[in-house]
Amino acid sequence: MGTDITIDPRPHGAEPAPRRWYLRMLFAALVVIALSVVWFTNQFLTQRFTESTRNRAEVRMALYIGNLRSELQRASIVPLLLSRDPALIGALNSGDFSQSTQRLISYRDEIGAASLMLLDRGGRVVAATDRESLGATLRSQVYFIDAVRSSDTVFSIARTEAGGFRFSYSRKIASGSDLTGVIVVGVDLAKFESSWAGFSDAVFVTDSEGTIILSTESRWRGRNEAEALAVRSAPTAIERALQATADWAALPADAYLLGEAVMRQEARIPFQGWRMASFTTYSSVRERVNGVLALEIMGFALLLAAGFYLVSRKALSRVLFFQRESAELRQLNAALQREIAERRKAEKNLEVAEQTVAQTSKLAALGEMSAAVSHELNQPLAAMKTYLAGARLLLKRRRPEEALSSFARIDDLIDRMGAITRQLKSYARRGSEAFEPMDLRLSVSAALAMMEPQLKQRDVEITKSLPRTPVWVQGDRLRVEQVIINLLRNALDATKDQEKGQIGILLAAGTSAALSVRDNGTGIADLEHLFEPFYTTKSPGDGVGLGLAISSGIVADLGGRLTARNGRDGGAVFEMQLPILERNVQAAE
Repeated sequence: MGTDITIDPRPHGAEPAPRRWYLRMLFAALVVIALSVVWFTNQFLTQRFTESTRNRAEVRMALYIGNLRSELQRASIVPLLLSRDPALIGALNSGDFSQSTQRLISYRDEIGAASLMLLDRGGRVVAATDRESLGATLRSQVYFIDAVRSSDTVFSIARTEAGGFRFSYSRKIASGSDLTGVIVVGVDLAKFESSWAGFSDAVFVTDSEGTIILSTESRWRGRNEAEALAVRSAPTAIERALQATADWAALPADAYLLGEAVMRQEARIPFQGWRMASFTTYSSVRERVNGVLALEIMGFALLLAAGFYLVSRKALSRVLFFQRESAELRQLNAALQREIAERRKAEKNLEVAEQTVAQTSKLAALGEMSAAVSHELNQPLAAMKTYLAGARLLLKRRRPEEALSSFARIDDLIDRMGAITRQLKSYARRGSEAFEPMDLRLSVSAALAMMEPQLKQRDVEITKSLPRTPVWVQGDRLRVEQVIINLLRNALDATKDQEKGQIGILLAAGTSAALSVRDNGTGIADLEHLFEPFYTTKSPGDGVGLGLAISSGIVADLGGRLTARNGRDGGAVFEMQLPILERNVQAAE
């Protein structure tokens, strides 16, 4: 009987063919999955980080536009004020300009203008902060011609010899109907270019005709956008194509600067059709995406290393190689895990800190509201006390009709206290639904009537200058009166040490409504912290330091601003500026 012997033709230690094919397919599938995940992650994160970078660029551009508008609006009111300066008008009428230049230099230091020039009716420079321009004839300049033709302040742009642009506001000075001269205020907008260059790759501003008037690149000024990009773009289309294909996941470019893809942002500046555009590179996006992709590739590398280790365990040399590789990868993975754990711990600590800050903010808001209620009710209570004393004296003298008048004023003060408490409760909503057209002159008169008892107790000279025509603004009458009362009270307190107190009230209407309250006190020592809550220079018990902080917030809600400065002849000057109501709205009202 024979014995069947089966001989395995495979070499000793060799794996079966089906298993080898299974491992190969498994590795191929892993590679395909890895490539798919990396590709999807790259596309998703690229789009997300690009949008984040674009949003930050939009926020920066909004800040740039806001700073530019603020500078233009601040400078636009200067020609109106200087055109009414009696000293300058007198110098033009008399022809004596010996003190005019020094006066303009002092104005420039006070208002922060780039330059000031005074031209006579013939266009000759008779006074200027730049003494080298004295005597020059500028009647052919656009700012002189436009100012003579217009009855309002005009804005002009002129090209300089250095290739830049000169920006200025000008306004004619008239004596009656006769032209006596022109005041020109230079606006320094070039200072913004250096600050823009620190945060964006390239920024420029164009006028209504598309000409670049401000730019972080000096070679761009005076060109349009297409010409400017041609100056800095890649030398040839071939080089630009090679630059784009060098990145295996190139981002869609809005434009090219020096062959590098950049995203372009554009926004409209609400001033004479100006527009602003900025260019931001994708370098930060690429770095963040590559960091995440590196982590993913590292994870798939760990899987592949483990697979190679299992498959090649019979070869000693390969085993040692993969052991060393796996040890290094495990160290990197452990470091990554430790970093993740530390970040999670930091996130938990941050959550606890945010909750603590939120609770502290609530307590601080409650304290500010309590102090605000006390501060705002103190003025009506003081007035009521005065009226009650007067009514008591009138009743003793058997003059009941006059006493009834005091009681009527006390009743008005009680209504005002109720309105103040209702207003303080509505501070959180900060809405504009209570705004209505109002004449600022009536608010000044009402505030003076409110302060009448305190003014009668002191020897104070009140001078006021109000226009004959209404000064219409859009606002809340009670809150505006509250601001004026706070300014008058501060002025009254500032003059208490003066032998003869003087308070001046000036209301002017131009491009905006400007109300100035001036006193002859000791002035303001710390202008920087003046509008901060609880900051006060008064003695303990005389004030809590909330009046100016609340007033500044009210004026800001009305779209204006409240400023303070020390007068040139001593004392303090507070100025409230509010937007003038449009004529068509006034007519409708």
